[in-house]
Amino acid sequence: MELLAFSNIALWVLVLVELGIILALTRQIGILFERVTPVGAMISDSGPDIGAKVPSLALTALDGAALTLGGSADRAQLVFFLSTTCPICKALIPALRSIRRDEAGWLDVVLASDGRPDPHRRMIEKEGLQDFPYVLSAELGQTFKVAKLPFAVLIGADDTIVSKGLINSREQLESLFTAKESGIPTLQAAMQQAAAQA
Repeated sequence: MELLAFSNIALWVLVLVELGIILALTRQIGILFERVTPVGAMISDSGPDIGAKVPSLALTALDGAALTLGGSADRAQLVFFLSTTCPICKALIPALRSIRRDEAGWLDVVLASDGRPDPHRRMIEKEGLQDFPYVLSAELGQTFKVAKLPFAVLIGADDTIVSKGLINSREQLESLFTAKESGIPTLQAAMQQAAAQA
């Protein structure tokens, strides 16, 4: 009988200790999440600055439709640079579909690349990208000094660059919108702000 009582007490102590550990871990995860909340993808210093006016470019999509970079009255544009040989680019296609659907009221998603049309037409067919404007333009990539892929630029309805950066995950892609909402355009800017407050 004493052994049974002792084991019950030991079990309760064990449960309480585990509960304490779980609460402590939950708190630490919350602190960590707060510290690493994405507020903008990593950007390079090359290309137009955040807040700069986007040069108006008249482009032609692969399906022959005319497309203008900037100048879309009351609508923002997300220009996503990709390539046919980039596995991360393809992994982010579901996220692009989700963004295109969820933000359709104010945002146009444009896919951009360069090179010969045939490989891109095959990727459009294979990945089901027919609903996206798909532009092949070396001039477009040069305008934003795109050196690595995938890269994305969020252009506001006022034709200014809201955020941009190298995108390696869905979180970094969504961070472009977080940057728009928070007014902190880049991860670097957030780190500088945090350092200044420390």
